[in-house]
Amino acid sequence: MIYLFNWFVKITGYLVQKIVFRTKVYYEDKSLQSRRIKGKAIIISNHTSVYDYAAEIFVFYSRTLRYQMAEVLFKKKFLGLFLRAMGGIYVDRNSHDFSFMLKSEKILDKNGVVGIFPESRLPKEGEERPLKFVPSATYLALNSGAKIIPVYTNGEYFGKKRARVIIGKPLFAADYYDDTLSEKENIEKITEILRQNTIRLGKLLDEKSKDGVN
Repeated sequence: MIYLFNWFVKITGYLVQKIVFRTKVYYEDKSLQSRRIKGKAIIISNHTSVYDYAAEIFVFYSRTLRYQMAEVLFKKKFLGLFLRAMGGIYVDRNSHDFSFMLKSEKILDKNGVVGIFPESRLPKEGEERPLKFVPSATYLALNSGAKIIPVYTNGEYFGKKRARVIIGKPLFAADYYDDTLSEKENIEKITEILRQNTIRLGKLLDEKSKDGVN
């Protein structure tokens, strides 16, 4: 049902998102990662607004993206029903319930795609962006062996400027694991590597946008 509902939303919403987002997609290296995702994967992205999710399900049109989503979104009656139908993974940030990680692992075990906004919340005005990353993507990548596909969006939705998204080269968390460090130290190190890579992607998107690179 989740798969069918996703396709219904994508088909009926395709023209609408073309008009309101007008998303332009760039690539760090299209030969290594395009909009087509093969096998299991974890998408991580900077977080600019609630519309990031809506834009990214159309960027990766051919796959069903199961995003981890904050509890506050599910508390809104109709939005909560919609997100559940789309396969959203409920994350209660105020509890110690980590069942969302087990659910995410099961999705990856079935060669699915899990989406994560590692900042965990939207940045407030004046805060450095991106915020410090939470380690959930690192844990999932190490436990599942899934590749991480980094994405950066400029967050320009509904305005005169068009939304611009860059897809980075896939990363494997295990490549950065250091056996001389403790697990906690490795998790912290890899999580920060992912954040720094996101910052680098944002700068690359700015360069490509200014240069008019396709």
